[in-house]
Amino acid sequence: MLGSLIKRRLSDNQVANIFVNALFEVVDKGFGEVASLINEDPAFVTSPGIKDDQDEEFTMIVIVSNLSFLESTFDPEQAQAVEQLIISKLSSIYNVSEEEFAQMVRSYQGFMARKNHPSKNMIYAMSKAIYHKYELNDFQDEYFRRMQSPNPLFLKRMDEVMANFIWDWDAFFKRYKL
Repeated sequence: MLGSLIKRRLSDNQVANIFVNALFEVVDKGFGEVASLINEDPAFVTSPGIKDDQDEEFTMIVIVSNLSFLESTFDPEQAQAVEQLIISKLSSIYNVSEEEFAQMVRSYQGFMARKNHPSKNMIYAMSKAIYHKYELNDFQDEYFRRMQSPNPLFLKRMDEVMANFIWDWDAFFKRYKL
């Protein structure tokens, strides 16, 4: 009982480890369901046929989106330190240099910002990024396909799903302190 009242102190490195492991766990456990929801979405005339193992784009979207929330959670110096540690760990996982992985993150950030312009809502950016990265336009009805724009009902459903892939910092700080 007393153990649940005491917050455990973590280093920035421990936070980065927990963050990276939790993101991969949620993607591993959740992408199959997301793929199924997309494949069965009524906004599509034919199923996109996304397979459970096609999670590379989704993983990067989740990583980049969650990194964008660091600055609103930590003070600027600590956010930068934690982000650098996360990028270091992810570059090892992806077997690329830290600079190459940081460039991939910046590339995805730019892509998501362009596709989401003028909105700044990251959940909406995630949904639009999925639409574009998985080339879902070809599976829509003719009206939205010709407009080359996602069906707003699909985006609304994806927004609800994508909100589940954002790290809950409030819950984290109830258990831990830095």
